[in-house]
Order: sequence, then C-alpha cells, then structure tokens
Amino acid sequence: MASGQVAPPPFVRLAAHPVRWQLLSQLAGSDLRVRELVARVREPQNLVSYHLRLLRDAGLVTARRSSADARDSYYRLDLDRCANGLRMCGTALHPALVAAPPVAVWPDQGRQFPRVSVLFACTGNSARSPIAEALLRDRSDNRLEVTSAGSHPKPGLHPYAVRVLREHYGVDIAKQRPRHFDTFAGHRFDYVITLCDKVREVCPEFGDPSHRVHWSIADPAAASDKADYSDFVRTATEIDTRVRHLLTALALEEAQP
Repeated sequence: MASGQVAPPPFVRLAAHPVRWQLLSQLAGSDLRVRELVARVREPQNLVSYHLRLLRDAGLVTARRSSADARDSYYRLDLDRCANGLRMCGTALHPALVAAPPVAVWPDQGRQFPRVSVLFACTGNSARSPIAEALLRDRSDNRLEVTSAGSHPKPGLHPYAVRVLREHYGVDIAKQRPRHFDTFAGHRFDYVITLCDKVREVCPEFGDPSHRVHWSIADPAAASDKADYSDFVRTATEIDTRVRHLLTALALEEAQP
C-alpha cells in the first residue's frame, strides 16, 4: 500500500454495501426471518442470504432457529458490536471523533412528556416477558407504563426468573402473577414486543402494527424438568442488553419536541 493510503475500517467496508445496509437497518428494529427481509429489501432470496452470511461471519448478525417452525430462523442484529464498529470508524478517521457508548438518559424530570406504554408478550408469561417487564420498568425509573402477558399463562412465575432478577438486578417480582392477553382486551399500547416465536404468530393487535417488535429469545424454562439456572442468567443478560438499547431509543424519542 502506498504511503498515506489507509484502508477503511472493516465495519465501513462491510456496512457500506446498499443491500447489507438495508438488512442492518431492518434488523435494528426487530428480529426477522429471511422471507421477511426479502420482502422488505426487495431483493432475491439468494442475494439476501449471501449478504446475511457475510454479516454473520463478521459477527454483526446472529441467527436462531425459530421455536414456532424449525424450518425458519430469526436473524438478530448485535447492536453492541455495531456500536463498537462505529466508534472504531470514528477513531480511525480522527482521534477527536471517538465517542462514548450511548447512555439512556430521560429528559428533564421537571418537564411533561407523554407516558409511553409497552407490553411484553410470550407464551407462559412466567419467565421472559416478566423479566423484560421488570427490567424496563426498573431501568426507566418507573417512567414508562410497562406490563406483560401471555397466550397461555402459567399458574405462577418460574422461581428461577424471580431469583435471577433478585440476585443480579435487585428487583423483586415474587408477588407478580402471569396474565392472559384477555386482561388487556381493548387496551392500546405504544409498543408491543413479543419475545417468543410462537406467540408472535397469535399475539392480538393492541395498537399501531408498525410498533410491533419481535425479540426471538429462547425459553429458558422449555425443559421444565431440567431447568438450569444458568440459562435464566443468560436469558436475563440478553434481555437486559435489548432493554438498554430500547430505552435509549425511547428516551431519544421522548426528548423530541
């Protein structure tokens, strides 16, 4: 390479392709299947699959087999890795462009803002959705209207879900009980976030369909007779990461005039 010529950072070379940028943009909002990505970016499936493979090889995108249909996979964007890539791009261009990781900060407590409502949904409403509900409420300092429900609620919360929130996040949900979707019949939410592939297919409409988000998260209690606490720790960590990014987006949205 000639003196003075500097190659663009890997993230730039990878993300700058128009199709890959469209895929990243779509996955930034929700986990999606290949056929959904094909419809959204309006490109042939073989081309979409090719670019998804490149994004997966770079670690920007991961795939998880759907629990609703094993022939399908949900693709997820690793926002933390993307943020690191963008920061490295800034630093490579000029040291002054290094940026700190984004932090979700709610607007001035003295000002009035619309109260955003969020519903988390999964099948049993005993592990994933109650964990997400508790973490978003806690992280937002109770400034959001957050709740959760399920299509087939279990009799009670999974004890490991209660334990992981208490031990790792200092949040106690021991007195909470699973709720059915029917509990919120006629209620409208600003955001409905499904955490279960199966429930995504049957979740009722509770508001603007454009604000339906899917997080494809494996059920840590799927094998109830062999439930492992470490699975709940990993699940809570993944949900907390997603909640952190959601909270930043909602905070910025609330701050808009």
